[in-house]
This record gives sequence, structure tokens and C-alpha cells, in this order.
Amino acid sequence: MPTTLRMLKAEARRHAAEGRYAEALHLTDHLLSCQPLDDGSRLLIPRLLAALGFPGDAIEICGVLALHFARAGHPLTGLVAWKLREELGQPSQDVLAQIAGLYAHGAPTLGPKSARQAPVDLDESVPDAPDEPVTDLAELGSRAKTRALQLGFYARYPDSYLPIPFLSELPAVLLAGVVRACRFRHLSHDELVIEEGERGRSFFLVATGVLRVTKADPTGEIERSRLHEGALFGEMAVLAGQPRTASVRVVDEADVLELSRDALDALSMEHPSLPAALHAFARERLLKNLLATSPLFRPFDRRQQLDLLRHFEGHDVPAGTPVIREGQLGLGLFVVLAGEVEVTKSQPAEDGSPGELPLSRLRAGDVFGEMSLLSQRPTTASVRTVAPSTLLFLAGEYFQRLVAALPEIRQYFEGMATRRDLENRLVLESDLLDADDGE
Repeated sequence: MPTTLRMLKAEARRHAAEGRYAEALHLTDHLLSCQPLDDGSRLLIPRLLAALGFPGDAIEICGVLALHFARAGHPLTGLVAWKLREELGQPSQDVLAQIAGLYAHGAPTLGPKSARQAPVDLDESVPDAPDEPVTDLAELGSRAKTRALQLGFYARYPDSYLPIPFLSELPAVLLAGVVRACRFRHLSHDELVIEEGERGRSFFLVATGVLRVTKADPTGEIERSRLHEGALFGEMAVLAGQPRTASVRVVDEADVLELSRDALDALSMEHPSLPAALHAFARERLLKNLLATSPLFRPFDRRQQLDLLRHFEGHDVPAGTPVIREGQLGLGLFVVLAGEVEVTKSQPAEDGSPGELPLSRLRAGDVFGEMSLLSQRPTTASVRTVAPSTLLFLAGEYFQRLVAALPEIRQYFEGMATRRDLENRLVLESDLLDADDGE
């Protein structure tokens, strides 16, 4: 079987994990000579040099790589190099300021399009590393340092750069503050980064490597997608206070920047403008997810989707707020953008006092209020928020115009209303059976 980059990287990781840093550096130097565009291996060299007792060389390399990667259109890789230098005790605020100046909100260097280097093929065949003992650490360190600083293999720096998710929504001073608050993490193969169902405490930006997104299924885990350089994940569970909707694990290895909720809260005390930026960013991400996943918007092209969205009003609603009261005429259609609401029906208790029967709970992407609008009758259930929620509201007049103009939209809502009515009846009948059993 031919040797591949993936095999060499795995062997280098094993050496490093076992404390055999010289062997790991020898192998990484060879690996980079075979594939000079492997950013992960280039970043590994200063870490290994520091472990071998050459911190000065490691600091120098990190400073050069931080600016190089940022100017080459790989800002997160550059920020990892900056964080490595910070870990070695010599952060350069000047370097961070330069990176922030290139990628912050309003920077003239940001653009909608930018060429980006294709990911390295880890399954390409490479020669075996020379089988020679490592006897001169100084010579090995000097050779590896030279290799790490050979940057002529990269194409010329682009004239414009793609924005960094979330970070490029911030002004330069705030971007720099967020980066300083981030934690750098080098992740190992199959390491669990976030777990489906848990409460979100951090979100992540991928600098190098690949991670796989999986969902639980009765037959086992199902892979839904893969995340590569530049991806942001885990943010909605943190910003919207929602449970994780999927698990994320590492493929081979990865470098990520982690930003915790606690760090965001501390930064918000220093920078009062940060909460507004976070809120706007979360709202935009939620809207994009809604447009991509909700059947309500499926019949429309992008321009029509945005036009429809403009007719919705957004409302941030505290927990425990009544949204629809049973027996009243429906005012319009609601979409849960974030948070959670509970649907209940009035049902007297055994002693005749007022009571409620929970029917269902609705979360991000769910729609409610359509049954009364379609039937033109009073609502048959109440809805209230059970968590701080963001709701979109479409006035009943516009809803009626929408379903009259588009038969497929009417069909969608009529089908939803039929299913919901059936589900509610089943809950009511089950509650009556339970009551009979208890007599």
C-alpha cells in the first residue's frame, strides 16, 4: 500500500502524543517538503520546536505565519498562529491589529468573492520519510524552521478577502477583543466537540482540518455534513439559548477557535456595542436557516423570499408571555425564529376549577396561528412562550392574500392544519382515557 499524507500525519501525531517530539518534527518536515500547501503541518512545526526547547524560533515562525495566512486569505489559520504565539508568552498586538484591519466590518479589503486555495488531498501518495536517526536537534530544528518559513509556494496575495463569519460583523477594535477572548484548541481524531441535546456553552470557528456533523437516529448516527476551514458552528445554541441540534466530531485532526458564552458576557461589559452586534448576527443566521428549511418559503426564489420576509414583524418575547388566547379571532400567522412556545387547551379540573391540557411544544422553524386564519373561526387553543423567544408575525390580511394567490401555499397550510387538528384530538382522547382509568 502506498504511503499517503494522511498516514504520515497520523504517524506524526502518534509521535507527538507519546512525547517523541524529535521524531514528530522529522516526519512533519518531510511531510511539508512533499506538500508545501498543508497549513496544518506548517502550524505544527512551531509547536514541536517549542516542545523541543526552541521557543524563540517558534515565536518567530508564529509571527510570520500569522500575517502570511491572513494576507493569503486564510484569516482563521493566521489567528491560530497568533494564538500559538500568545501561548508562548509573546503576543503581538500589532500583528492582531493588522489582521483585524483586513477583516473587520467596513474594511475596504472585504469583498463578496475571493480566490481560495483548494483543500489539500490527504490521500495523495508521497515518498516514505528518510529512515535516519535524529542525532542533532539543533540541525533538525533549523531545517524545520527554514521549511516552515518557505512561503514562495503560495500564489500571490489576493486583492480582496471573504468575510469571517461573525468576526467580520465587528469593528476592528471589537474583533481584536473577541480574538483575545477566544481559546485555541488543537483537536484529535474522533474527538467529540459538541453533543446533540446538550446546552450550548461555546461556539467554534474552523481554522484547519475537517469535522463531521451527525444526528442521532434509531439505527445509529447519520452523517449530515462536513465542516472545513472558515466554518462557524455551535453558535445558535449559544446565541439563541437552544439545545444542540447535532453532534460534531473531528476527522483526523483540526485546529479551532472556541468562544464561550462566559467570555462573550465579560466582553459585553467592556464593549456595550457587542450585545447589539450579537443580536443582529443571531437574527440573520436564524433567518437564513428559516429560509433554507421552512416549507413556507420553498415555492419562492431568493428575491421573493426576501420580499415575503419583509412583511413579517420580528418580536423578542419574554418567557411566560401569552401569544394567542383560546377563543379569540386569529390576528395573523406566527413563526418561531428562536426559543420555544407551548400550545394548551382549556380543560376544567375534576373540582371544576379552570385548568389547561398541554397539546404540544413548538420550536425554531415551527408555524402556528394558521388554523384560525384558514377557518375564519376563533382559535381553539392558547399559545404562550416557555422560554425567551423571537417570533415573526405576518398580519392576517397579508396571509389571506398569500394563500389566495398561491394554491401550493394554501395546500401546505391546510395539510398542516389537518395534521395539527388530528394530533390535538389524539392528545385530548388520550387524556380522557387516562381520566377514565383513574376513576
